[in-house]
Amino acid sequence: MGGPTDADLVRAARAGSDAAFGRLVERHQSVVRGFLRRTLGVSWAEADDVAQETFLAAWQSLRALKDPAGVRSWLLGIAWRRAQDRLRSARRAAERDRSWLEAIVLPEGVSHDDRLALASALGALPPDQRACVALCLAEGLSHVEAAEALDMPLGTVKSHVLRGRTRLLSALGGSGDA
Repeated sequence: MGGPTDADLVRAARAGSDAAFGRLVERHQSVVRGFLRRTLGVSWAEADDVAQETFLAAWQSLRALKDPAGVRSWLLGIAWRRAQDRLRSARRAAERDRSWLEAIVLPEGVSHDDRLALASALGALPPDQRACVALCLAEGLSHVEAAEALDMPLGTVKSHVLRGRTRLLSALGGSGDA
């Protein structure tokens, strides 16, 4: 025979062999990664992250595997549950984003497309600038309050808000002169 079986590797891994578990990962990672890439419909990097989570969960619960010869099916089951968790999380995040967009009070006559453009432009801001804009323009904090909350100099907060506001207005087709 051409080397240890999956069952042999599972038994060795259960006995503490990291190398045996590494061989199981090598043997089954392409199937798990391919399954997740097709199932999740996300970037390969994100699917590979879920695959890593799958193998970590498998290592942590290896003793729960009832049939060592069925390790491939067991791994795919873990991957499927991880994929469902990721999909549910993505749906919840999209719902939160949608609710947040709908809750934004914009001037009369701002269309849904403008809301989406605003959200996209806000997401494109550098993180520090986005935080300042979110606190001062969306949440109504003063520049002083935002500077305190973000532990930034007041002048930095003011310039971030000004630049961010200009970029957001530009995304909506307005001018930053107002």
